[in-house]
Amino acid sequence: MSTDIRSGTQDTERPAEPAKGEKFADWADGRLGIYSLARTQMRKIFPDHWSFMFGEICLYSFLVLILTGIYLTLFFEPSGVEVVYHGSYTPLSGVRMTRAYESTIDLSFDVRGGLLIRQVHHWSALVFCAGLLVHMMRVFFTGAYRKPRELNWLFGWTILFTALITGLTGYSLPDDLLSGTGIRFADGAILSIPVIGTYISFFLFGGEFPGHDIIPRLYSAHVLLLPGLILGLVVTHLILVFYHKHTQFAGPGRSEKNVVGAPLMPVYTAKAGGFFFLVFGLLTIMGAVATINPVWAMGPYRPDLVSTGAQPDWYLGFSEGLIRVMPGWEINAWGHTLALGVLIPFTLFPLLLAAIGAYPFIEAWVTGDKREHHIADRPRNHPVRTGLGTAWLAMYFVCLIGGGNDLWATHFHLSINSITWFVRIAFFAGPVLTFIVTKRICHGLQLRDRDKALHGRESGIIKRLPHGEYVEVHEPLDQGQLYKLTQHEQPAPFELGPEVDANGVRRKVTRSQRLRAKLAKALYGPGSHVPKATVEEYRQIQNAHGHDDGHDGGQGHDHEEHSEARQPR
Repeated sequence: MSTDIRSGTQDTERPAEPAKGEKFADWADGRLGIYSLARTQMRKIFPDHWSFMFGEICLYSFLVLILTGIYLTLFFEPSGVEVVYHGSYTPLSGVRMTRAYESTIDLSFDVRGGLLIRQVHHWSALVFCAGLLVHMMRVFFTGAYRKPRELNWLFGWTILFTALITGLTGYSLPDDLLSGTGIRFADGAILSIPVIGTYISFFLFGGEFPGHDIIPRLYSAHVLLLPGLILGLVVTHLILVFYHKHTQFAGPGRSEKNVVGAPLMPVYTAKAGGFFFLVFGLLTIMGAVATINPVWAMGPYRPDLVSTGAQPDWYLGFSEGLIRVMPGWEINAWGHTLALGVLIPFTLFPLLLAAIGAYPFIEAWVTGDKREHHIADRPRNHPVRTGLGTAWLAMYFVCLIGGGNDLWATHFHLSINSITWFVRIAFFAGPVLTFIVTKRICHGLQLRDRDKALHGRESGIIKRLPHGEYVEVHEPLDQGQLYKLTQHEQPAPFELGPEVDANGVRRKVTRSQRLRAKLAKALYGPGSHVPKATVEEYRQIQNAHGHDDGHDGGQGHDHEEHSEARQPR
């Protein structure tokens, strides 16, 4: 209150003027509803696990790709026009080259920081693709693709497939001898397509290979079309992750209906921000100390030359390995040649990727499970699925060896024919052996978990019994550890049932039902897993030992950790 000296009366004080930031916040909230949105969403709970960082690496390396790519577009000229080089790199002085290659050389030697940004951009692309592969393998092995995340799996799969194409277009832009060889390789694969292969090649190159149109077209796709598509997919992917939340691993207080973790603000945001700068810094260090794609050492592309040791980036080595080791089979009929040695691998590569994208839907059809799943599986508890994943990885790495068969031969003084035959045999035998070994390892880990759940943890203490026998003392597990070892489901496989019903009429069984029964038996049938410990077995062992410490085989109460928050889904 304030007093007027002349009149002796009191009047009410005027309210303090709001700060500029508060005014702006009120203005924005009145038009966008930011406050109410932030109040409900910024405290959203996210679980935490070290494996979740793979997805964050993908996101942050993609952001680095965008930032460095914007810088590179300011100096790169996507032109196939031929010029004579007279720049600062003396070994290439007087050499004819395209303007695209010349601008790449100028960017590397004459633009301040140009070479560093080029290499950071390239390393970021490699890390981005590697992060995508490892992230998808984490999702696959833990079953995080199940309902309601099937669509998000497809979005991630599309991001991976688009990233491969984006890497190919960017790798080809400098028009050096190495990237030109890669384009020639891609043109040969396109020409192997029956009937329409020639038309597609003429459309892409604007006529006979190599033409003058391919570099500007690759540039438009690499800078505008494909990054925009990836950006839209990433945003959609993150929105669905935000909506569904991460899956969480089993533990006390965690169920299919709640989330245990840290809030988005400020804990999760602070950790994510720090991790972004860590990834950015490591990529910058890699670009500064590790040379990658030295285009000046390759020279400009010439259609009559092929560079020695021509290797694509690792994420495309799978497709090249398939083509390199495939026998050169051909079919000549009616004046046309069908190059099976190129067509079969060129077709097999997208088919394998398509099988990966469709797997969640195939598994859901086999199991008939329509429930929502928010608890991630331990890979050991699904030996067949884990074996399939490692078998695919084994096939991938075998094809990588085939894609670099010439370098393996020169570096290790081996016969290139021996390497080629090794890859041909290992392509079929390697995944099978990997599947068997992985399944056996998972069974061994399940047996260990079963023994630990029933008998407790080995304490390392040796005790001598009255009759002279030496035994090791086992420490009983607490409720949280028991729950972790026994919470997983082991569903019974789908069965066709009796072929004749109660009235003696033969039931009609479709081929799809028979196929589903066979696949279900392979996934969950006898020998696919080790039966987990049950409450009855646990109590029998405890009673046989002469004590009952109150454990109930992992069926006890959930305990909430005080350092974490819980939120219903």
